[in-house]
Amino acid sequence: MMKPAIALIAASALTLPLSSLAAANVEIDANGPVVELSVYESVDVAPDTATIGAGVTTEAATATEALRQNSAEMQKVIARIKALGVAEKDIQTTGINLNARYDYDQQTQRQVFRGYQVSNRVSVILRKIDDTGRVLDALVAAGANDLSGPNFSIDDDTAAKNAARSRAVARAEAQAKAYAAMLGYDGAKVLSISESITGNGPMPEMAKARGMMVMSADAAPVQPGMIAAGVSLSITYELVKNGATPAQ
Repeated sequence: MMKPAIALIAASALTLPLSSLAAANVEIDANGPVVELSVYESVDVAPDTATIGAGVTTEAATATEALRQNSAEMQKVIARIKALGVAEKDIQTTGINLNARYDYDQQTQRQVFRGYQVSNRVSVILRKIDDTGRVLDALVAAGANDLSGPNFSIDDDTAAKNAARSRAVARAEAQAKAYAAMLGYDGAKVLSISESITGNGPMPEMAKARGMMVMSADAAPVQPGMIAAGVSLSITYELVKNGATPAQ
């Protein structure tokens, strides 16, 4: 997209807190045409963290009894999680729910009260993903009857994001120079950069074989594959000719 004027954002503003970004905006006039490019790049990295959900669901005739049973069972599950070496800070309650249960009676065509159901779930971060299968089995043995995950991630994706950022900048620069050459200009000058970072969710379709990670013959098989760390950049360039007077 071509336009005559643009907001200059200093490259250093990318590292400033949000409240400081407004002060970095400067209105300038561009002497040459302006091209805006949006580029996305990502790198694949092996995850080093797994997050699982574990919970207990119980049913009883009264709400009090359902909650009492659930609390007793959930305490066993949490105790087992801690016994497996998971730190307190990596265990977080994500929800406790109490609901009345009804069944539909086909003969009377009415809802019939059946009792109460209580569920309690925790989110657990495993920093040794090789243990994931063993942990899942241990939680079931401890009484967990509601499992979810695992969701794989990387604890510190700074290096991966930096690699993706370098690729994105190089690709955008090559595209800007190609535009300059096609339109009879000598090069391109960066006027602004904005960035958005994508999540590092699992990418099963891009999983690379690393072998099933099992701690015993009957442990749940878990394959972490690879995850993506990506960066989206919007970079605005001014197309310039050698010897042209810089924009003021």
